[in-house]
Amino acid sequence: MTDQINNNSPRVRFAPSPTGRLHVGNARTALFNWLFVRHHQGTMVLRIEDTDMARSEEGYERIILNSLAWMGINWDEGPDKPGPYGPYRQSERLDIYPEFVNKLIESGRAYPCYCTEEELTIERKMQMARGVPPRYSGRCLHLTAKNRAALENEGRKPSIRFHCGTDQIKFHDLIKGDMYFDGSLLGDFIVVRSTGIPAYNFAVVIDDHLMNISHVIRGEDHVSNTPFQLLLYNFFGFTPPQFGHHSLLLGTDRTKLSKRHGATSVPQFEEDGFLAEALKNYLALLGGSFVLRQEIMTTEELVTHFTIDKAGRSAAVFDMG
Repeated sequence: MTDQINNNSPRVRFAPSPTGRLHVGNARTALFNWLFVRHHQGTMVLRIEDTDMARSEEGYERIILNSLAWMGINWDEGPDKPGPYGPYRQSERLDIYPEFVNKLIESGRAYPCYCTEEELTIERKMQMARGVPPRYSGRCLHLTAKNRAALENEGRKPSIRFHCGTDQIKFHDLIKGDMYFDGSLLGDFIVVRSTGIPAYNFAVVIDDHLMNISHVIRGEDHVSNTPFQLLLYNFFGFTPPQFGHHSLLLGTDRTKLSKRHGATSVPQFEEDGFLAEALKNYLALLGGSFVLRQEIMTTEELVTHFTIDKAGRSAAVFDMG
């Protein structure tokens, strides 16, 4: 394993799930990663996060790759470009995760949870009815071996949860600045589902570490995932990447962009005859700030003048009309 991050030659990743066509919001995230790493002459990694077996489809993976290529967003390592940190599909990395899960369990920091989805739903509803933010209560944390055996005899298959503790978690966001979270308010989170498939917040930490990712640039809807991931980085003694969370795209009514606002997928814009350079230029400038105050910039100008601290800082309204 490697635990060295060279910020002079950054490594970023764009990690889509192949559950649909490439949304313009995700395309903007890919573009920010690409502009950042090309500006700093680093490495772009494409990783397919396909552990949602019920929704992932190989056909969507091809569509996503084709959409990125159409926009001129290329990558240096990925499923179709083998590199030293592969494989680059999570479904092909399932033999990697058990070693790290076992370390969590053996340390006592992770424990089996036998709660059903129905029980968890009821718990969340009761918390919300009391005006309490919904989070896992930790009801399985102190089960005895006898309790666990009885639950398993009922046919319950446990998930594995990480115990968060009560420490304050803080990090400096490259876009948003200093961020703080109270560990006691997080609630113990699932690292491995009852199916044996690793959960997002666990798999992404292991993959980013083993792939030597130095910077994670993603939408602000992932801010709430960051404290969970940092707890895992700290537990394993990994050096965490630098995080940057950009604002999301909004529709003209200033609600989260969705299909009701019109075309929202990259293939749709391609099918409608839009120029790839026009879409790239629009997404790069939307909600951001470049030194050059001009509405049209070449790809070379975008790469030269891109700075992550100003990218997507403000809420951005997507209106191609």
